Formats: sequence, structure tokens, C-alpha cells
Amino acid sequence: MKSWLSRLSAALLAVAFVASAAPAQAEKRVALVIGNNDYRNVPKLQKAVNDARTMGDTLKQLGFNVMVAENLNRQAFSETLLAFDRAVEPGDTAFFFYAGHGFEIAGQNFLLPTDVPAATEGQEELVRDASVLADRIIERLQNKKARTSILVFDACRNNPFERAGTRAVAGGGGLAPMTQLPEGVFSVFSAGPRQTALDRLSNDDANPNSVFTRTFARELLQPGENLVQVAQRTRRLVSEMAETVKHKQIPVYFDQMVDDVFLNGIAKGQTEAAKPSAPPQQVAALPPVSVPKLPKEDSINAPIASFSRHNGGWTVVFSIADPTLGISWRIGDSGDFRETGFMDTLDPRTRKRMPNPSIELPADAPAATIELRYVDTQGEMQGPFPIKFDPDAALIRDQRKILDMTATSWLSFREFNGLLVYYTHLMSYRCAIREVRIGIDTAVPDKVLKMPACNSRDPSAIPSDAQPYLKLAPQTKSVSVELTYRDGSVSEIKMFRR
Repeated sequence: MKSWLSRLSAALLAVAFVASAAPAQAEKRVALVIGNNDYRNVPKLQKAVNDARTMGDTLKQLGFNVMVAENLNRQAFSETLLAFDRAVEPGDTAFFFYAGHGFEIAGQNFLLPTDVPAATEGQEELVRDASVLADRIIERLQNKKARTSILVFDACRNNPFERAGTRAVAGGGGLAPMTQLPEGVFSVFSAGPRQTALDRLSNDDANPNSVFTRTFARELLQPGENLVQVAQRTRRLVSEMAETVKHKQIPVYFDQMVDDVFLNGIAKGQTEAAKPSAPPQQVAALPPVSVPKLPKEDSINAPIASFSRHNGGWTVVFSIADPTLGISWRIGDSGDFRETGFMDTLDPRTRKRMPNPSIELPADAPAATIELRYVDTQGEMQGPFPIKFDPDAALIRDQRKILDMTATSWLSFREFNGLLVYYTHLMSYRCAIREVRIGIDTAVPDKVLKMPACNSRDPSAIPSDAQPYLKLAPQTKSVSVELTYRDGSVSEIKMFRR
């Protein structure tokens, strides 16, 4: 153990074990708490280390053997996880807390070590290779046969790779939801999908912890509350505090627990005889307590929507974390709801026909609020949930996504009465572009391509008077391209060779 700590110290890390030195035994409580502030290539953070220390102290009070690790680079992150692996035994309760930068790529969440490179658009693989996959931590705990695995992520901040960003997800805010958890796993996120989490409520807020961690740590210590109740209370309190500063932050949780889990005492209303005789630090998860689950006040996983524009109008696809038996919607807060209908396939979660998760809107649909509701597996109506539809912003996001996915098609060469380079593809998705620069036989784009103005009524159409190509010298070998998007971000420079 001393040699391991020495290696971490040599790497400028601070790993502290703040638990009792009692010998390991089955069905104990083990926690790993990580806080990363001192990033080298992306914006530093202010409160992640404090959040980790607060959570470490909280979990120690709940009888956990706690490992607190601070400012981990990639190698030290791996070594710390390995030490955590060794501490977890079959039947244990394992608690993992992370505060720091997070990043979502294609629906997977990555935790960023302090030496993550300063990637630009199109370099997602660079970030993926340099980071820690959150799903892999769950897999490791499953391999160790932990009875209960609790994972908490206070990493739902802004994109750290934006020029003016702070912590978290690529392209927007919020981490991807963890909807496919194995049995025995409970995860909590400090903010919902596409939401960002607050470090503080105002410049006068002197609390050393983020809004989520200060609340969650306090709720964990409430006696007689199970994990679901802790998460629900945290969700309500955090959202109420965020609303005071006109910010939307609604923590979410994903529950695959078979039994209710109480970390601090027995359920409210139970007798003293129901308490376990063993001290808390020797208990992983208390035996099941016959307390009925609270009914849902409302869904903790608010639906989100993606908008895509085509010649006929808009397609809106809804993502709902909960299994559903039916989906309905309307525009605005009045009028009748319309059913989306059903698809010719079965949902394996409900063994019933899958509700159609999409609707169509006309091309000239104005900005509005879509109200969405759904029927859960208990037959209860959830919602309605407001989803904002801003056609101008949605068009830019949709075209930006297409450009990112089709980068190899930005330019094409053709020999016809000389050498031509076509940029029809860029012109078709010009509404997402502020400026296009190219470089001819150079890796430095130094010429600006003229693009017609965006026509939101028919955004993909190329005007008849536009010339979507350039004539090049016959000896030209390559063309480099760099895009500046509407939001001010700049693409990776792409090289196109004949």
C-alpha cells in the first residue's frame, strides 16, 4: 500500500484513506470518491475537490471505508480504480462518487482525468482514448459481485472543450442517461439530460460545495430515508434552488435496486427491533424492509427531443427513459392531446407494442412549446412535460450534426474542362456555418468561400445563381477546409486530396 501511495505522490496526486483500519470482511461498505480540479489543457474547476472531500466525510459517517483521490491523471485514475477493485468483495456495498469534467460521446459517458488533451471538434476519439468510461466502472463492480453499487456523478457541466466552457458534455450540457443498468445498481446525476449543474447560486454564494453536492450530502445523512427518497428530496431541493436564479437543474436517478436500501438507519416508522445488531460500518446494505415504495409524484426522467429538418418539414423524436405504454402530445398548454400511435414492433421491456416516439411538424411551424405526456408501466399518466421548439436553433443544431457526421463529404474533386472542387455539401447545410475557409496545397486555410445566405424556409436548397464549385490549377494536389460554426466554435482542419 505504501508503494502505491508513493507512486501517486510522485505523479502529484493526493490520495487519502479516511476510513478505519478495521480488517476487510464480507458485506462491508466501501467507497471511492474522486475530485478533479487541476486540469492542464481544459478549464480548471473550483469546487470538485471540495465536493469529493465533503462526500468522503459524509460516507465515513455512514460507516463506509472511504478512499478519497484528488486531481488524478489518466494513469493514476487507473491505479486508483484498481485499488478500489481490490477493496470490494462479494456482497459489499460499493459507492463511487466523481466530481470533475465529464464528456458524452455517442450516448456513453466519459470521466476526464486532469491530463485529458485539449481536443477540438472531430477529435472525439482522442478524448475517448484519454478518459475513463463510466460504464466500465459499473462492469468492474459487477465483476466483483458487489451486492449494491451506487454511482454519483457531479459532472454535468458545460462543454470543457468550448473556448469559454467549464465542465462536462460535448456539444451542450448534461451527461447521457444511464437507462440500461444491471440489477443492484443505483446511479445519480447532478442534472438531467441537456441540463447544466450550478457550482454556486450567485457570486455571493460562499458555500465550498456545488449546489448538488451540498444538498445530496446533507440528504444522505437523514435517518430512515432509502436511496430513492434521498434522490427525490435532493431533486426537489436542487431544482427549487436553481429556480431562484432562473436556472433549470433537475437531478435524475436511475434505479435498478431489487430492495429498498437504507444507508442511515431503518425506515421511518419501524421499531427498534428491526435494527441490525452489527455496527453500520460492517453492513453493506440492510436487509429488505417491508415499506411500500412511494408513488411517483412525477417522472424524474423528463423526456428530451431531437429535431431534424427535411424537405417536408420537421421530424421530432422523443427520448423517454421510462418504459411507456402510450405517448401523446399537443402544441401549447391548451387543446386536446394527440396520440402518436404505435409501431409494428414489441418493446422488450413491456412486451407490448412500442409507442411511436416521433411526430411530424410542418416546415413553417413557428416557435412553440410542445407538451408531451406518457403512460408508464403502472398505467399512470406522467406529465405533461414542456419541450421548447425553436425552429431556428433546431435547424442550426441539426445541420451542425450532419456536417460533423459527414466531414468526408465536405469537398469533392472533379475534372471537367479543368480541375474543379465542389462544395455543394457545405452549401446545402450552410445554415449551421458562419464562415468557410480553405487552403489550396496548404494545411492552413487562408481563403474564404462565399456562401449564400441561409433560407430557413427551404434550408437545403441551393440558389440558382450560386456557384457551388471553384476552378483550381491543374497541378493542385490538396485542399484544406476549416468551418466556423454559428456558435463560434471552429472545426478541425480537414484535408482533401485528389
